Amino acid sequence: MASKPPSSTRSRRTVIIADDEPSVRLLVQATIGADDYNVVEACDGDEAWSLIQEHRPSLVLLDVRMPGRTGLDILRAIRSDPNLAGTKVILLTASALASDMTAGVAAGADFYLTKPFSPRELLSRLDEALEL
Repeated sequence: MASKPPSSTRSRRTVIIADDEPSVRLLVQATIGADDYNVVEACDGDEAWSLIQEHRPSLVLLDVRMPGRTGLDILRAIRSDPNLAGTKVILLTASALASDMTAGVAAGADFYLTKPFSPRELLSRLDEALEL
């Protein structure tokens, strides 16, 4: 039976939250900001891209619509950068239209969650994306 790595191993994982709504960043931080993850926050797309290049995170949570670069713009940039090939991406958005979900998956998202989202579902998708 496989077991999860010790918490000290997982504590090295960096997760970037990029959302222009402080309340969403706070909820995500409260949901995943335990000892297991180093959580870095960005309030717009340009800041997110800068932090992604600086930190080379294990996972990025991206709002699709935010000032500066959109979540889809950043997702495409991540997928086209060989240095970020292993980065997992979860899109968080208020848009639940099938066409938006299709566009997110086509751009390379690992998961697509709509707001309001369940903290339990977010944790489940995060663990699945990071294969914990």
